[in-house]
Amino acid sequence: MIGADAIIKCLVKEGVDTVFGYSGVAIDPFWNSILETDIKTVLVRTEQNAAHAASGYARTKKKVGVCAVTSGPGATNLLTGIATAYADSIPLVCFTGQVDSELIGSDVFQEADVTGAAESFVKYSYLVKNVKDIPRIIHEAFYIANTGRRGPVLIDLPADIQLAHIADFKYSDEPPKLRTYKPTVKGNALQIKKVTKVLENAKRPLVCVGGGVRLSDAEEVFRKFIEKHRLPVVSTMMGLGILPSEHPMYYGMVGNNGFQVANRAMNECDVLLMVGARVADRAVSAPDLTFEGKVLIHMDVDPAEIGKNVGPTIPIVGDAKHIFEDFMKQSFYCTHEAWIASLNNYRTMVRPEAPADTGFVNSPAFVRSLSLKMEENAIYLADVGQNQLFSCRNYVMRMGSFFTSGGMGTMGYSIPAAIGAKLAEPDKQVVAVCGDGAFQMSMMELATMNQYKAPVKIVVMRNNYLGLVREHQHFTYKDNYSMVELGGEPDLEMLSKAYHINYIKCESMANMEKDIDAFLSNDEACLMEVMTDPMETVAGTIA
Repeated sequence: MIGADAIIKCLVKEGVDTVFGYSGVAIDPFWNSILETDIKTVLVRTEQNAAHAASGYARTKKKVGVCAVTSGPGATNLLTGIATAYADSIPLVCFTGQVDSELIGSDVFQEADVTGAAESFVKYSYLVKNVKDIPRIIHEAFYIANTGRRGPVLIDLPADIQLAHIADFKYSDEPPKLRTYKPTVKGNALQIKKVTKVLENAKRPLVCVGGGVRLSDAEEVFRKFIEKHRLPVVSTMMGLGILPSEHPMYYGMVGNNGFQVANRAMNECDVLLMVGARVADRAVSAPDLTFEGKVLIHMDVDPAEIGKNVGPTIPIVGDAKHIFEDFMKQSFYCTHEAWIASLNNYRTMVRPEAPADTGFVNSPAFVRSLSLKMEENAIYLADVGQNQLFSCRNYVMRMGSFFTSGGMGTMGYSIPAAIGAKLAEPDKQVVAVCGDGAFQMSMMELATMNQYKAPVKIVVMRNNYLGLVREHQHFTYKDNYSMVELGGEPDLEMLSKAYHINYIKCESMANMEKDIDAFLSNDEACLMEVMTDPMETVAGTIA
């Protein structure tokens, strides 16, 4: 067999069933060898979206996503998608074609140092120099991507290595032994006991949950732990959906765009347990002030995150699922009913105001209505911009999933990620919500959606502006707008017809409920254009 055959054999052994990507001469041996298997291949329309689609697939299936592109511009286009996955700890294995080994460094056609370019936002990268190393490298790559703090691994494949001959081999079923990579899974028993003592004595405990709980598949045991000890919970953006919105112990998202109740809970608690969350600026703008005078317990699988922005009182390194399973074995009792009563009182003090009639569709009201009408186990993907913040604040989570680009904030993420999610779970309802700016960054993927029969529902919140930047310039530069008005807007009805997709236009609050019902009424792909107020602000809806 040749190197490309060896790569595909390894992918089959790793249980890979779908690969997203784009072809090119330097990666063609890979795509030719994959024809001999049952692995599904999905041709996206631009390479960045191969990583986004693989990310949506990985988040839905809870397994490693795989993508492959060619050398040069193919590889450099992929970088934004890799960085997006890295920021949100999504496990990917990304293959890039490369020029022949003997030509590397001579600036030949479509050569790019992609391993060097990606160094700061991959967990690890490989430049394959010997065809015999392929089984080891791929085995290691999948292990590294899907253990510890999950993330993308890059494998750069010179064309001559893909074509070189290799003897048949036995692919290992055992985890690889890596001298410099030994992720901690089990939490320290003494630290766990120390935490239970602190929680037992706390008068105002609070848990802040991040995306790490979902990544470790710990949602169920986390919920059991919270309910057993009646611990109030807030979440970061990436932690949305780990508890249902209406759960009695859930008090909303924290941060600059979070809920007053959640931020007040964060400020007033005496013990804060941060789980699988970075102490990052979107959730905690001034950590030294926020955590002053309280016990901070920081639990994360990545030891580099603990103490990076603020020093915890009690650090715990380990996988959230294992640690919460150990917590459940501990015998301790918490009582803090007065604190829960206070939080519930704060919650009743804040009620959403009825939307004013501006002649447009009110974005918060639209998101609330859409989410309540969606299937209980549906997957909702928010893009980046005002639509993301309206979604985070108003989406009513039940038993489904909420995905977005939280760490990198990559516009154009939602549609390709939704395609990946739909191909991973064809029987689930998948809805992508984006602004008109983000939509134009990935609208070419409507063709991918059609070609591979991935009937995603797409909402375009149209205001003819880069809304969140316009809002920033409204408050910061006193309406002195620059580079935010979207001219030349495509006719979305005609565009939908061109791609053979159903189209609905929602223009007013009077017709909103009927339009949403029509949008969700069947399993076919549909694009809904929602006309929103160009001057609408997220800041004006924060409560």
